[in-house]
Formats: sequence, structure tokens, C-alpha cells
Amino acid sequence: MLPTEMSVKIFNELDAESLCSATRTCKLWHYIIEESEQLWRRRCLLVRAVCQREVDSDRRAGLSWKVTFVRNCTRSCLKRDWLRGQYSRVRSAEELSSRKMVPLDVETWGEILQAELDR
Repeated sequence: MLPTEMSVKIFNELDAESLCSATRTCKLWHYIIEESEQLWRRRCLLVRAVCQREVDSDRRAGLSWKVTFVRNCTRSCLKRDWLRGQYSRVRSAEELSSRKMVPLDVETWGEILQAELDR
């Protein structure tokens, strides 16, 4: 058995999906991953690059790094894609049916609209 600190270093190399899969491997791994703020903080700060307002709000509300990451991960991917223009030529809702959508706040839609107008 590895020391916890070493396990955390190894788990830090995994992407979020693999990390979640690893929690199902054994009780020890589950505990280490679930309780390691360091693991989730690192991922959350990457999400914050796109969803700063949302992440900061969740942290001010006292949510853990893990909960904040889970709440904002899909949102950050969706927002990033909108801002990059991936949906600029969408003509109908059916074209988006294969994508996972999440609610976005008014400020985010304002950022997206401005990005579209700037294109």
C-alpha cells in the first residue's frame, strides 16, 4: 500500500473521468479521492478559467472543491464551445440534441452574444 501523499500524486495525473472510475476500485481509493481537496482544487481551477463567476460563487457559498468542480465542469465545456463559435451556425434545436446542455446564467449568455457579434 502506498502512502496517501503518493496516491494523491498519482491520482493527480488522471483526468476527471478516470478519477471518478478509480473511486469505484476499492474503499481506500474511494476515500482518498473523495477526501482530497488537492485533487479537486486543481481541476476546479481549470474550470474556473472559463466559469470564474460560477466557481467563485460556489466557493463563497462554502461548497467543497469537488462539488464545485462537478457543478461547473459541463457548464465550462459548454460555455467554452459557445465562446469559440462551435455553435455559430446552428439553425435549430435539433442540431444540438446530441450535446449535453446545462442552464447558463444571463451574464454568460451576454458573453456568448458579444462573442457572436464580434465574429
